[in-house]
Amino acid sequence: MRYFSLGPVAMFPSTLEVAGLQVPYFRTPEFSDIMLETDSMFKKCLGTCDDTKIMYLTASGTAAMEATLFNCFDGRDKLLVIDGGIFGHRFVQICEKFDIPFEALQLSFGEVLTVEKLESFTQDKNYTALVVNIHETSTGQLYDGGMLSNFCRTKGIYFVVDAISSFLADPYDMDSWGIDATILSSQKGLALGPGMSFVALSKRLFEERVMQISPPSLYFDFKEYALDFERGQTPYTPAVRVALELNDMLKQLLFEGMDARLTHVRTVASDFRMKLKDVDGVGIPTFPLSNAATPILFDALNASEIYTFLKEKRGICLTPCGGDLRNVMVRVAHIGNHTIEENNLLIEELSLALEKA
Repeated sequence: MRYFSLGPVAMFPSTLEVAGLQVPYFRTPEFSDIMLETDSMFKKCLGTCDDTKIMYLTASGTAAMEATLFNCFDGRDKLLVIDGGIFGHRFVQICEKFDIPFEALQLSFGEVLTVEKLESFTQDKNYTALVVNIHETSTGQLYDGGMLSNFCRTKGIYFVVDAISSFLADPYDMDSWGIDATILSSQKGLALGPGMSFVALSKRLFEERVMQISPPSLYFDFKEYALDFERGQTPYTPAVRVALELNDMLKQLLFEGMDARLTHVRTVASDFRMKLKDVDGVGIPTFPLSNAATPILFDALNASEIYTFLKEKRGICLTPCGGDLRNVMVRVAHIGNHTIEENNLLIEELSLALEKA
């Protein structure tokens, strides 16, 4: 099977090698040293300083989204949530679940987030933070990080970003954008196995909010994670194998350079989109796209049937859509271990699927 899925993604040989090793016992000075080394490298890749605290969670990205909100905000706050798809709406659901006051700026499919929409929606309203999935993975739209950064700075509010599918695909610099919380997951741009998520918190957000709030959870209390990580450990059993994969991947990233990885992903994405223009019966949305994935719209054919044919008959795994987009669109991932040559293969297989449909 060839994986063009959005998570887990096609993994790199070095990661697969690490994944095949015996998992070591982790309550040791040796493992602590590995985690502390990981933390230092991770901050460099995120473009953030040593004062930033990273939570290493054995959990999915949704758990990290949830834990971030209830560790940082409560009933005294009011959040502005960008609700432009399944994952933006997930923040809405979390706010509802934990009684965190919010308002949602809703975007329909194809509607671009602009500063004018933000300003008109927020006029005469006070918020504590803006919460956004910077790449709404369910639709493919990439929001303008610089625009959102300027908006948060102007309003004097916290900036909370789920960068789960955008990190290592699009430019991202936590400190220069003034981001207070970055939410990540292991199985997307990092191209690791699933099982870990990460929350990087600015010193400001950690001291002003996390240290002042008692979260409704034992397992996800960020104060405990920060305290334990002073010795390179987590309060509860981590996903040790994924943690070792992460250490290896960060070394690779720093060796090759972040710009090199971003350039590669952008090149693969651009090449695929250029070649897709020659395929009849399909199109690409006109809103801004992340380099992480290309959403493919089908003019007349059933997208779900095309996805099934490629998977079951041709050994090609794309990413299907849910809800109203299920029969309209599929997504092709460019994060992970992909090449221009694979683009050529995928275009051929997609053309074959369209002929047989």
